[in-house]
Amino acid sequence: MTQQPYGVDPPSLRKTLGVVDGVAIAASSTAATTSIGIGLGVTAGVVGLHLPAIMLLAFLPILGIAGAYSRLNRVEPNAGNGYVWVGRSLTPWLGFLVGWVNIVATVAFLAYTTAVTGSAMLQLAGEAGLHRVAGLALDPGSTAQTTAVGILVLVGVTFTAVTGVKTAARLQSGLLVFEYVVLLGFCGYGIVTGPHPFSLSWFDPFAIPSASALAQGLLLSVFCYWGFEAAFTVNEEVRDPRDASRAGTITLVTMLGLFLLGSLAFQRVLSEEELAGHGAQGLAYFGDRLASQPLAALPLVALMFSAVASLQAGVIPTARGMFAMSRDRTLGPVWSRVSARYGTPAVGTLLIGALATAVAALALVIPRLADMIMATVNAVGIVVALSYALTALAAAVRFRGLLREDWRQGIRAVVLPSLSAAALLGLGGYLAWSFYTSTDHFEVSADNGWFLLLTPALMIVSGFVAAAWAKWVRKSPYFRTGHGTDADAPQLLATPH
Repeated sequence: MTQQPYGVDPPSLRKTLGVVDGVAIAASSTAATTSIGIGLGVTAGVVGLHLPAIMLLAFLPILGIAGAYSRLNRVEPNAGNGYVWVGRSLTPWLGFLVGWVNIVATVAFLAYTTAVTGSAMLQLAGEAGLHRVAGLALDPGSTAQTTAVGILVLVGVTFTAVTGVKTAARLQSGLLVFEYVVLLGFCGYGIVTGPHPFSLSWFDPFAIPSASALAQGLLLSVFCYWGFEAAFTVNEEVRDPRDASRAGTITLVTMLGLFLLGSLAFQRVLSEEELAGHGAQGLAYFGDRLASQPLAALPLVALMFSAVASLQAGVIPTARGMFAMSRDRTLGPVWSRVSARYGTPAVGTLLIGALATAVAALALVIPRLADMIMATVNAVGIVVALSYALTALAAAVRFRGLLREDWRQGIRAVVLPSLSAAALLGLGGYLAWSFYTSTDHFEVSADNGWFLLLTPALMIVSGFVAAAWAKWVRKSPYFRTGHGTDADAPQLLATPH
């Protein structure tokens, strides 16, 4: 490992990636198969048979966020992206918060995906006739069993991520091809042959039962789209910064198509009760309704591949974000150690895997996998909405001069990101308030509003505590300037007005 001491030229990452590699990493991070197989059932439990409507509606603010990411990336590619952009354009405190919540949200996501991976493997074992091991009945709905199996996979993909994003991208490209072939085949067949009639009401957001259901459904959908920005976290390792922007945009549009296809197929094949009632086993149930074994197991294999790929894709951008923060002395120097052999932040990558393993073990306090998934998705949805909103506001502030110079460019660069930020902040705030007012006591349960609110609140509060430590103990220069360190950054094309 090489370690640059504070105060000298910072370490840099090797530029080895192209746009296809970026798409593979971003698509794996978004994990369309996992989102369809699990997220659609969770969302249907909130909005009923209006999945196409909620997916389309959530896409609109996310599209504005993607535009903000692309424009900011063109003028300042940095592995810390949102952390750097928000710190420069708004305030270092909010910039640090963006970096921090992305880290803790991804660690929570890795813990959740670890259990999902284990569940898929246990389901496959059951399909193969293996129901007991050493006298223990295998239960794909048990948080303990699924987490134990998933941790073994997490260890493996973490070590793969250490060897470099090029290796990871190649692995993920192969997994994605298989996933999408299976997904397109089964969903297309389900749309054509499903027993439930198509209804235009599926596209009507006004038919959703309540405002709180609409808000929660939108944030759950935002969670499904979350991950497209992984293409921007490797923007220092792509040969052309524009490739990161292209990869992020291509991934986002592809996800919209897949989510709409999956929503229509699930609602054509499954009833509302079946959709909401099968949780982590939703995709397996969907496959069983459309085919007999062994073909029925293909969607489950695709789900397992998707979960494995998203574990690896989650480790990679988090390690890069912490690498960028360590260069600025907002985090300790261990996170910016670069492997002389692989040119990656190897120690940081291993530590991220270890942290995710620890959080996955802590999640054992929630015995049912379905409850753990619901609690994690709600918490991550709120903090991701906050992170996206702050990044969009940073773009609006950074490029506000365009409103005077070119009103068309100004609308795209300032107005649309501002509207997207307002929508996400409003949704997150409304949902947090509804959680707070939904109960008068606390208990560790996925249907307890105070418990659902506690996790995102801890994520945010801990961010300000860590920021204070970085400012006054580490004495990071980031808190004086808000500028991130990047020895390879090009001449900036836009500056604050």
